Amino acid sequence: MQEVALLWLLVWNFVAFALMGVDKAKARRGRWRIPEKTLFLSAILGGSVGAMLGMSLFRHKTQHRRFRLGMPLILALQVLGLLALSWHRMAG
Repeated sequence: MQEVALLWLLVWNFVAFALMGVDKAKARRGRWRIPEKTLFLSAILGGSVGAMLGMSLFRHKTQHRRFRLGMPLILALQVLGLLALSWHRMAG
């Protein structure tokens, strides 16, 4: 089960990172963009670290308050959820 969870996180972090890079490239060329809700969904599904790395590396969405605050908040909630799940397993 842990291997599946790790694979899930690896895939979604790669996807979120790639989406940030692709969206930045499209923005530079004035082309069709990836919807913001898709970028957030990729983070919510487990790719928050990849999304934040992509934001930093590609300098993408860093001026948008929604992203500057939202991505770290998603990551914090995910970490808290994992800690709560771990604590619950240890206590039970």
